[in-house]
Amino acid sequence: MTELNGKKLTGRIAADRIRMTSTPKPPAGAVERFIALGECTSLVSDVMDELGIPEGAIGASTLKPTLPGKLVVGPALTVRNIPQRSDPLNVKQHTNRMAEFEAHNLAEDGDVLVVSGVPGMSNMGGISSFTGQSHGERGAIVMGGVRDVRHSRSIGYPVWASEITPVTGKWRLETVEINGEIQIGDVRVNPGDLVVADDTGVVFVPRDRIMAVLELCEKKKKSEDTRIDAISRGVPVPEFYGKG
Repeated sequence: MTELNGKKLTGRIAADRIRMTSTPKPPAGAVERFIALGECTSLVSDVMDELGIPEGAIGASTLKPTLPGKLVVGPALTVRNIPQRSDPLNVKQHTNRMAEFEAHNLAEDGDVLVVSGVPGMSNMGGISSFTGQSHGERGAIVMGGVRDVRHSRSIGYPVWASEITPVTGKWRLETVEINGEIQIGDVRVNPGDLVVADDTGVVFVPRDRIMAVLELCEKKKKSEDTRIDAISRGVPVPEFYGKG
């Protein structure tokens, strides 16, 4: 069995197509502090605007959560799929070039799988979800189709996907890169960028701006909490409302 940087590989994708075997991790405690903000993709998006960070948000109308009520925060473990370059229905030869299982194999506790996928077919299914969860993934973001959502829901593995379909990707797509830069909608995502996902959508925070975004989010959250408290106490709107 092939090894790369001391890690055993499945061989589902050439080793030279794996750009790094471990995702860069956020600063210690950052994930827990983001989670403490609660449902926060709107807040994170606002803060990125204020800091002049290029747009990193994709709404839930595009990336739909299969398991509502979940908040997921963690570094991106990236996968890039393309339509198969050979016969797209090469079933008889069992030419399966999907390799998200190699990404699961490399996953570390807290990672979030992010797949630049192919539309019209499944880029991951139920067994894939179970495998990812068993290796510590917090969930998956898939621009493209997924399937077996009852299975992923039953194990509490949240997926945000642009499509749900029963059509397999086994004979129709191939994985060409793991842990490289990918495109998710209009957003460029690199391994280690922080994924924040909730019922409102998904936000990708560049890994070198995580702390700046977090600190301003915490400051703005305190201001929001003060307003909510005032509303709950019946304070008239003109007394608590201000620009923010």
